[in-house]
Amino acid sequence: MKVTVFSEHGKSHRENPEVVNRHPHGIHRTLKELFDGAGFDTTAVWQDDGDDGSMLTDEILNDTDVLVWWGHCMHENVSDALVEKIVKRVQCGMGVMFLHSAHMSKPFRRLLGTACTLKWRDNDRERLWVSAPAHPIAAGLPEHIELEVEEMYGEHFDIPAPEELVFIGWFAGGEVFRSGVTYTRGKGKIFYFQPGHESNPSYHNEYVRKILVNAVNWLAPTFPIGKPVECPCVEPLEYK
Repeated sequence: MKVTVFSEHGKSHRENPEVVNRHPHGIHRTLKELFDGAGFDTTAVWQDDGDDGSMLTDEILNDTDVLVWWGHCMHENVSDALVEKIVKRVQCGMGVMFLHSAHMSKPFRRLLGTACTLKWRDNDRERLWVSAPAHPIAAGLPEHIELEVEEMYGEHFDIPAPEELVFIGWFAGGEVFRSGVTYTRGKGKIFYFQPGHESNPSYHNEYVRKILVNAVNWLAPTFPIGKPVECPCVEPLEYK
């Protein structure tokens, strides 16, 4: 299976000691190492300051079965042309996982069709409840996971009603959040997962790592995906 990880890796992350401590070579490398270790063929690309996402080339995108997207504050730099290519590839069967602040990424908002806004504040303790224990993404998990520190995301989360609500986050401040939700668009599957603030250790938690691997396996297409320019499932678009 071909997995591509896309994440921001700008100066604000490279020069932040807390982020460097958690992810010495960037979040994309942390996730690549996880997925490589799970036996996936993983490519990592990153978005530097001012980058329009062009490192995610047509060649890479057309060879991707599951795209994993982590973003933070450079969402608007991503080109609209790339967004449309990602949307079309999902409609043709590619799976995509959006992590943490990627709820505001242009591909996520485009695929869901809503503002995708939420409430947030700085770090808090989170208890992540498994609300769909029979779902493949929740396989092998206890009934809840304790994250000692994670950025608080709270309702109202402006997303369409999920097809499945896999995880519910509860925070020590009393807030709750739909922390793990699934959708389908065309032939492709979508999973959004809330934990993963850049200065927190969530992606080193054994259960979070299990969720991410489970999710990639669930998102993977079970049939060959045509290249976006060849895919018959949506109207052809011309890209520049």
